[in-house]
Amino acid sequence: MSAPAFDAIPIVDVSPALGEEPDPDFARRFTDICHHIGFAVVTNHGIDPSLVDDVFDMMHRFFALPTEHKRRIDKNASAQMRGWEPVGAETTNNKSDIREQIDVWTAHPIVDDPDAPVYHRLYGPNQWLGDDILAGHQALSERWIDALAGLADKLMAALAVGLGLPHGHFRELFGDRTMSLAKFIHYPPTPAGGAGVNPHHDAGFLTVLAPGPTPGLQVQNPDGVWIDVPVIADTFVINLGEMIQSMSGNYLVATPHRVITSDERWSAGYFHGPSLDTSLAPIDLDPRFAQAVEASPHHRNAGFMPTPSEAKGGTAAMASAHRPATYGEQLWNYFNRSYRDAMARHHGDAASSGPL
Repeated sequence: MSAPAFDAIPIVDVSPALGEEPDPDFARRFTDICHHIGFAVVTNHGIDPSLVDDVFDMMHRFFALPTEHKRRIDKNASAQMRGWEPVGAETTNNKSDIREQIDVWTAHPIVDDPDAPVYHRLYGPNQWLGDDILAGHQALSERWIDALAGLADKLMAALAVGLGLPHGHFRELFGDRTMSLAKFIHYPPTPAGGAGVNPHHDAGFLTVLAPGPTPGLQVQNPDGVWIDVPVIADTFVINLGEMIQSMSGNYLVATPHRVITSDERWSAGYFHGPSLDTSLAPIDLDPRFAQAVEASPHHRNAGFMPTPSEAKGGTAAMASAHRPATYGEQLWNYFNRSYRDAMARHHGDAASSGPL
């Protein structure tokens, strides 16, 4: 029998995860929260509050710049889909998101091997504003990625232990050409009938979000009710992505969420991801985890974000039965689903209408 749907987002002290290895009792509790809810507000996370302040100051300075300065790092100029985009550029569930943002991915050399998987085209450089326009843009962004990647690795180790695996299991699977995303976001007030970001799942393994002081993030429980994420100073919001949903055989599921805000809002997210060739096939777990999935309709029936062709045909968000084979396929489908015109312009020679 399924547990009752949650009606609040738990607040979790994650200091027991920050040592050389996670505390086993904490790992089990945290994994249980992630199984039932998939979201948590975390305290005692070890991230310097001054770094968060610096990042929010940078966002305020960037988003106040004239458009001609922002366009120096226009995402449309990047075949790897990195840089700034204006309000409405990204679509989720076939609807425009009411936000502008800067996307910074892990930097790697461009892959020019014609025999490589098509999603290897996503490896490449970021775009940066010079210090004359936005002082500290690159250095601060890279410090942010490093700090949040460290926290994400610790929480990922806790999930491994909670699933009965060695604490380094997932980190080893991530490989050495990881592809994580830092997203710096500005939301104007949400118009009636719209959303800052429409209901969705995240694509990566887990997300670390600095939500800022303005409410607006909402999480959907299994009964379809939207639950407000509380705003608490010096905390991060943690949630799971579709990658771990696939790898855990739906024991850990990505939870739908959206942003609707009545006030101007800034937030900074980090989306922890592995090498693009990392398999998303279910890993070998103790049978009790599969039994828990089978006993819970919420977990058993949990879907994925649609493929590009499904989205174009009207398949609802998070209703797809398609399981990407690799993280690279997952990201390639995401970009083709959310940035159809830009992907067609940069990668028109590659199939973009369906799954790889």
